[in-house]
Amino acid sequence: MEQSIITAVFLPLALAFIMAGMGLTLRLEDFKRILVAPAAVTIGLAAQLILLPITGFLLVKLFGLTGGLAVGLMILAACPGGPTSNLVSHLARGDLALSITLTAISSVITVATIPLIVNFSIGYFGEEGSITLPVFETIGRIMTVTIIPVSIGMFIRSRNPVLSKRSERPVKFASALFFVLIMAAAIYSERHKLVEFFILVGPATLALNVVTMLTGFGLAALFSLPLRQRMSITVESGIQNGTMGIMIAATLLGSTEMTIPIAIYSLLMFVTVTAVIFAGNRFIPRVQEIVP
Repeated sequence: MEQSIITAVFLPLALAFIMAGMGLTLRLEDFKRILVAPAAVTIGLAAQLILLPITGFLLVKLFGLTGGLAVGLMILAACPGGPTSNLVSHLARGDLALSITLTAISSVITVATIPLIVNFSIGYFGEEGSITLPVFETIGRIMTVTIIPVSIGMFIRSRNPVLSKRSERPVKFASALFFVLIMAAAIYSERHKLVEFFILVGPATLALNVVTMLTGFGLAALFSLPLRQRMSITVESGIQNGTMGIMIAATLLGSTEMTIPIAIYSLLMFVTVTAVIFAGNRFIPRVQEIVP
């Protein structure tokens, strides 16, 4: 993905649209849920914001990744969950309200943590002369394509719930389409090295996905959370916002190589997601899902 109108304009706009769509599903009560159900929210955030980057770092070392591929995996590990994780949680009969809450809160917190984790990764794994992210400028740019669109979506929902509800299906479809196009562009730009990159980073990205989901489930089980909450924490721990990751790599850092682990992860993720949805429908009883 060379620096072009796609990465400079379309990619940030697509991410902003996706995040605005997520905002249409949120209310202020979702952010207050940490006061109502602190254990589940705290465990979910710990798995996503602390254990996920640590796991990513260990896997980079274990699989011997270096340079842009290593930094790309760490960018992914620094990203929050996205709307995809909410959909998967719903399909797997998880606690949808908890999933939405974790996505919303982590999206706010990672605005500040992403530049720190990414700059550390560039300094540790990157090649000499690699560009770094200016912290405050990056925070501002990420806020522009995440928090501000989410806030707009939430405002529209609060003012016109009927319009918000009617817009939910077409917005989800358009968001999914944007996601697919972004992944396709990332893969196409490096198509001549795709097999090589898949061999290099495929096992590491798959391990990141599986290990973080198992860690999230194990942590939730350790604290005896209900099965539906365990499922949501599992999904939120293992499914990251790939669109945001590619924007950071391609737009803010201008690196094609760093997008490859994120794109391959996003492909492999659908294999594990299918297994998670099957397990959820097999072991979790059907209940009436209520979203406040």
